[in-house]
Amino acid sequence: MNARSITWPYATHLGFDKFFNELDQAITQGVTASNAFPRHNIVKLDETKFRIELALAGYNREDLSVVVEDGVLVVSCDKSWAGADESYLHRGISAKKFSRRFPLNESVVVNGSTFVDGLLMIALEHVVPEENAAQVIEIE
Repeated sequence: MNARSITWPYATHLGFDKFFNELDQAITQGVTASNAFPRHNIVKLDETKFRIELALAGYNREDLSVVVEDGVLVVSCDKSWAGADESYLHRGISAKKFSRRFPLNESVVVNGSTFVDGLLMIALEHVVPEENAAQVIEIE
């Protein structure tokens, strides 16, 4: 299964546990711990709103890019921030260039992003088109 074959979020199941498990598998499938950067959380705010949080300590807002193209949310940085003239005894904070991709369903829109205290937060919303919305049928 590839990441694009998952529809997000599912409209035909109750609850979102299966959805979150499959989303996490799709994003991290085949990714080893060494290149799963930056680390992220996916937070469910309510039935239609979600937030992706990326841990980006040390990065500047101006160096980050958040783009949606062809149904994929791409968060990237083309600049490493660590000084080349510094000598580290231990280097545990990553300072590398990166590009992180999150596949989105056509009914998911990005409502904006904020960068506070090294945490990039991207707001997502599942917008059900009116023609696909649930219809209440009156029983006679």
